[in-house]
Amino acid sequence: MSRALSLLLGAALLCGHGVFCRRVVSGQKVCFADLKHPCYKMAYFHELSSRVSFQEARLACESEGGALLSLDNEAEQKLIESMLQNLTKPGTGISDGDFWIGLWRNGEGQTSGACPDLYQWSDGSSSQYRNWYTDEPSCGSEKCVVMYHQPTANPGLGGPYLYQWNDDRCNMKHNYICKYEPGIIPNLIYVVIPTIPLLLLILVAFGTCCFQMLHKSKGRTKTSPTQSTLWISKSTRKESGMEV
Repeated sequence: MSRALSLLLGAALLCGHGVFCRRVVSGQKVCFADLKHPCYKMAYFHELSSRVSFQEARLACESEGGALLSLDNEAEQKLIESMLQNLTKPGTGISDGDFWIGLWRNGEGQTSGACPDLYQWSDGSSSQYRNWYTDEPSCGSEKCVVMYHQPTANPGLGGPYLYQWNDDRCNMKHNYICKYEPGIIPNLIYVVIPTIPLLLLILVAFGTCCFQMLHKSKGRTKTSPTQSTLWISKSTRKESGMEV
């Protein structure tokens, strides 16, 4: 429950702090800074010829130690939607193109009634969360699942073709989304980089303070000309008296 709340908060603040707004880039891993939440990567290909099949997408994620996206709950779904909205914001040149996720069906000759229960996550997740578009899954020869991303398409019975799920033929070519276990190195980078200005400010303040203290210390130990003249004068008068 706390994880779902945290993911919802992450979705709400995704661009509020400006952290992920600068990092949701195609092909670049995005991580949280608390070392607890998964990392994600949106792989978008502008050229249709560069998009990949379900199996190719699955292997691409696994080759980097991840898996095609599995979704635990609505909070995680909303987080992914926020990331995709940022990735595809106006002016980025990114247009229509669905994204493979890790849900698929492995079964032959199943009836349409039992079909929706046969879908499973390729990473072994037991999550029962689903976000099907109206009248989906259609089953038949369509066994692999995409997350709709067709902002220029006219809405259908289920509304705009955005972020709901649809089963498709596994050999179709699409973009894809990977999911990774929390990464220590990327997360540390995300924690350290925003603190660099503060660290520099602290160093400058500390250096200035040390310089001022050193300068005052030298001022206290240095003998003034007036003191030196008086000491010499007194000493001279004493010596003259002894000679007499």
